[in-house]
Amino acid sequence: MLKVGIDIGGTKIAGGVVDEHGRILEKLRVDTPADTANLADAVGDMVRHFAAAHDIKAVGVAAAGFIDRDRAIVIHAPNIAWRNEPLKASLESRIDMPVFIENDANAAGWAEFRFGAGRDVSHMVMLTMGTGVGGAIVIDGELFRGGHGIGAELGHTRFVRDGLLCGCGQNGCLEKYASGRALQREANSIADQHEIGSALAAIRAEKGTISGPAISRLVLAGDAGATEALRRVATALGEACGGFQAVLDPELFVIGGGVAQLGDNLLAPVKRAYETSLPGYGDRPVAEFAIAKLVNDAGLIGAADLALAEG
Repeated sequence: MLKVGIDIGGTKIAGGVVDEHGRILEKLRVDTPADTANLADAVGDMVRHFAAAHDIKAVGVAAAGFIDRDRAIVIHAPNIAWRNEPLKASLESRIDMPVFIENDANAAGWAEFRFGAGRDVSHMVMLTMGTGVGGAIVIDGELFRGGHGIGAELGHTRFVRDGLLCGCGQNGCLEKYASGRALQREANSIADQHEIGSALAAIRAEKGTISGPAISRLVLAGDAGATEALRRVATALGEACGGFQAVLDPELFVIGGGVAQLGDNLLAPVKRAYETSLPGYGDRPVAEFAIAKLVNDAGLIGAADLALAEG
């Protein structure tokens, strides 16, 4: 049975036809329109394109933001002008089939649980290290959403009291210390320390800024400054995972997002920080850590799978 999965981001809309095994049969990508009405039209056009060649039964949409408990309204979105947006109704008025809405991090986490790194466990936490830090929680095989539908915002747990101002309006959120943007901030700070940051400083002098891919290349080349920047953000994430373990006790942490492409270079310091932050370490079971397998397709795959299971 085929479903369409749509992943709406601040800059792009990715869509695909997904089968019951999580395989993508056809995929499209378009720029995200600035106007919300045009955005809904773009999604409708994409679904009609897929339906012309495939027998589609449902549509799942992953969107960054707070989704209400009925999975119908986007209460708040950080990168799109949605405030109490009736997205489900808006899309169903354009698409003659059921539409299911889910938070993008939840959809990606569900895809990893069903078809990716978490398919052999029942209790899993996924954290994505991108522009911010996204979170998804699976408990006993069920996606956790909380009483109002907007749970699992792990990136917005208070990590540093009176810390850096976050885009959510609070201070000291985890995502200010463990995201791709945090990695760039740390790299720029280290660039000022000429002894270990000379390569980073050279890139900044040439380019004006230090990009995430540039930091990754230096980490893989063994550069001391870039490696120290990664250690700092990995340590923050690992320390937070120790706290999440105390509350949720997952079998597995799955790490996704752009920074996760560094693989074991990231996981090694994450695990060290996790172990030193875990209550009762040495006398209790611990979680495994894995890099996400589905990468940029996780959101649309998860949204499609949830559309049929829960839509």
